[in-house]
Amino acid sequence: MSNSREKIISRAVKEIEDGMNVNLGIGMPTLIADRIPETKSVFLHSENGLLGIGPYPVEGEEDGDLINAGKETVTTKKGASFFDNAESFAMIRGGHVDLAILGGMEVSEKGDLANWMIPGKMVKGMGGAMDIVQGARKVVIIMNHVNKHGQSKVRSECELPLTGSQVVDRLITDMAVFDFTENGMVLREILDGSDIETVRQNTEASFTVDESLRKKEGSQ
Repeated sequence: MSNSREKIISRAVKEIEDGMNVNLGIGMPTLIADRIPETKSVFLHSENGLLGIGPYPVEGEEDGDLINAGKETVTTKKGASFFDNAESFAMIRGGHVDLAILGGMEVSEKGDLANWMIPGKMVKGMGGAMDIVQGARKVVIIMNHVNKHGQSKVRSECELPLTGSQVVDRLITDMAVFDFTENGMVLREILDGSDIETVRQNTEASFTVDESLRKKEGSQ
């Protein structure tokens, strides 16, 4: 695992609290499942009809019929339940998912999210993300701060098609943690290896810096 991913996932797992029902999106968020401490009672929800996802199976013990929404083989934990797709989305739309951690392609300073397609590239469909970002009680997006060309993915406005408008509560990148509030986008934390000035240089979006972080970093 790259150092960037390691930083993001290590920080993201701290968002998960004891007793939560949590939906982990396809891609990098699925790696969080194996990082949840055993001391926490957490039920992982998959929109294809499973509540109570366990760790990835060991090689040779995979069950091809037991998969998550990303078509990866998984295990179940004690107390897990299975249901149809309609029931799964009723849970989402009914506000029964406490936390959703999803990947992102772009996030805007208003908390808009683009994560389901790149125009001109083949996609299987929009999936369940559009429902999840509207129905989950808290939406956390995890992604690299810049793309492979060095351009900021934290933008003043998203250029890619939106998954949801003003739906992001918290953004975690390999550089920083931002919250989206009534007063705009706020930088809350700096991840190891970065600083406020580096974050500013790599962020197209406008944001303010949390006062406690200013004092900690010695910034004016």
